[in-house]
Amino acid sequence: MKAAHVGRVLRTVAHLRPTQIVSQLRHLFTEEGRAGATLEQTPERSIERAFVPFLDAPAHARYDGALGFELLRRKHRFRDHVDWDFEGYGPLWLFHLHQFDWARGKSVSASARVAFVEDWIEECTHGAGWSPHPISLRILSWGKLRLTPGALLQSQEESVRMDNSLAQQAQTLSERLETRLQANHLLSNLLSCVFAGLLYKGAQADAWLALESTLRDEIELQVLADGAHIERSPMYHALLLENVLDLLNVARAADARAPRILVECLESTAAKMLGAHRVWTHPDGEIALFGDSAFDIAHPPEVLEAYADALGVSVGEPVVPKALDNAGVFRMESGDLSLIATASSPMPSYQPGHAHCDALSFELSVGTQRVVTDTGVSEYIPGPIRDISRATTSHATVELNHADQSEVWSAHRVGGRAKVVVHEFTGDMLHASCTSWASRDACHHRTFRIDDGALTIEDRIEGDALPARFALPLAPGLDAKLEHRRTNAPKTGEPGVQEQAYQLSVRLGRKASLTIDLPAGVDWSIERTAYFPHFGSHVDRACLVGKSDGFRSGIWAFNVERA
Repeated sequence: MKAAHVGRVLRTVAHLRPTQIVSQLRHLFTEEGRAGATLEQTPERSIERAFVPFLDAPAHARYDGALGFELLRRKHRFRDHVDWDFEGYGPLWLFHLHQFDWARGKSVSASARVAFVEDWIEECTHGAGWSPHPISLRILSWGKLRLTPGALLQSQEESVRMDNSLAQQAQTLSERLETRLQANHLLSNLLSCVFAGLLYKGAQADAWLALESTLRDEIELQVLADGAHIERSPMYHALLLENVLDLLNVARAADARAPRILVECLESTAAKMLGAHRVWTHPDGEIALFGDSAFDIAHPPEVLEAYADALGVSVGEPVVPKALDNAGVFRMESGDLSLIATASSPMPSYQPGHAHCDALSFELSVGTQRVVTDTGVSEYIPGPIRDISRATTSHATVELNHADQSEVWSAHRVGGRAKVVVHEFTGDMLHASCTSWASRDACHHRTFRIDDGALTIEDRIEGDALPARFALPLAPGLDAKLEHRRTNAPKTGEPGVQEQAYQLSVRLGRKASLTIDLPAGVDWSIERTAYFPHFGSHVDRACLVGKSDGFRSGIWAFNVERA
């Protein structure tokens, strides 16, 4: 292995927890994709239906009949039977096949669901379906079907086989919690084990339910004081929020079996997470695409709020209004402008697998129309597409010295990390700074100010003057024009040499436009870049790009003009 690669690996593992290292070593010598032991007795269900109906299947997970599946916006049709080992679209697609979310879709008949469950039980004695994360989400999917009247059309024998399999999966999962990965994987493991512990009763179910104290500890760790999930991905935050509500739903139905302290934890956690979710939700009703986030994987915020309301949970308010100060996400609004900015190092330090190089970046809406957008995510396969989605140049921020803010590599790895500091937030002003992992002698300061329907952004480099590359990725379909507008004062130290200044004009329908006066002394151009609003998608859009050999400071001025 090359010395550079050794250094990168050491910078990556230096942040791991001891439990992760031990678990990783154990994982190397353990066959993960195998079923655990079958339980001696069929578990007895403690409840037969949920307290309120569960949410429908997510938009991306569909079965259209005749063995045709669409998962993550990629379609595949099996000929005669489901190939549970199909890897044509990578491991993530296969995991979603095994998770069975698609089976909860309204287009799937009750008898077809039973046939798929029976086929999985018969065919899947080992393989990808027995990895902990698919087990977790399949327990929830099968449990939701089990608790939805009319969702399954089973004989007594089929019902017993499903309960036996669910018990085997829950026991296997409880013995293989993903302590090596931690973060959302471990939280999903625990939520699913406790879900099974409430769904059934008996000695084994009591053991799964006893994990509720571990679950509460993990919730306290992973759901920050501001209500945001620690991985800072609005998409994963929404997925976990739904699962927290699902567990509360079952706890309400199994009232006598659910510990009161667990119910109170789920209620308060859901309220905090709902409040945080509003901070990074745009006026169009959808999430910002920070970190690993895409549309249609999780339910929209308003759907989650309606589900919570049916369970008696109200939306909580962040301690700092419009700010997730622990997660480093801030919302600023004035007039037609709604800005959501990020200011954080990769989080959490021990598992930043879903983090991007997006420090001091932002998304911007004018009314309900998105104008400045993040890039999103298309896939988790290591390679150029994955690299693009995580790169500094794919976010509305500044790259210094031709290097990413943090040392992202492979699909989910981060070596050296940017140091990000929030200096002040007042509601209409945010000042934060970012020092790149590879350029410690230069610090990028960015100050957002929003007032009276206008926005200004000041960029300043403290320390060495390094080559800088600015990016302002625009929503697809926008008509953007770049033009010279005026000549500024002479450059310092170069009498008589004038700086060209530029203005970007973005048409917003027939009666409005957004004009942006750009920092002077920068060479500006409009390029075509990738946008990944959904998994499996690749949309072409315009991106304003600025380049400078030694940037020091400059100001952006955003104004909405209406006819």
